[in-house]
Amino acid sequence: MADGLPFKPVPGHKEIDQNHVTGVERRFPTDEIIVSKTDRRGWITYANDVFISIAGYSEAELLGAPHSIIRHPHMPRCVFKLLWDTIDAGDEIFAYVVNRCKNGDHYWVYAHVTPNLGADGRIVGYHSNRRTPRRDAVATVTPLYRALCAEETRHADPKRGLAASEAMLNDLLRSKEVTYERFVLAL
Repeated sequence: MADGLPFKPVPGHKEIDQNHVTGVERRFPTDEIIVSKTDRRGWITYANDVFISIAGYSEAELLGAPHSIIRHPHMPRCVFKLLWDTIDAGDEIFAYVVNRCKNGDHYWVYAHVTPNLGADGRIVGYHSNRRTPRRDAVATVTPLYRALCAEETRHADPKRGLAASEAMLNDLLRSKEVTYERFVLAL
């Protein structure tokens, strides 16, 4: 983190407002895959051309930046917490994620995130493949994500908001008698 920003500043570029959204959705072809790799802390070490193109950042802006540079403010923090808890435990996860482009546009992905293991079997980083999501699945998760985000912002204390939205998600999964993975795979 440089100068208190959640991403490294790029010389000659104005500061990027991470909460600016345009409401414009970008899509990418179904035969393309967005690929990125990060170190253990979540800082980008590799970004393929599809990722660079849709996110609207240059390779230089992405490499060495935290993956959260593309975090959309309408993506529930509790889903990211679940994602990080899962991959930190050494497991893979599938998730529907809405990301934010540099200019504030957004794009949906069906993400598959896995830990990368070193020769000693310890996690050294993470690998993410993202495909074009099914539109009916996006339509299903959108109101859920909206409700989870509303629960997070309803609380003045961000930690309490995160705990409340996490409880809300867990209650939903319990009521359906499924794990998050089974919920996502059933969409």
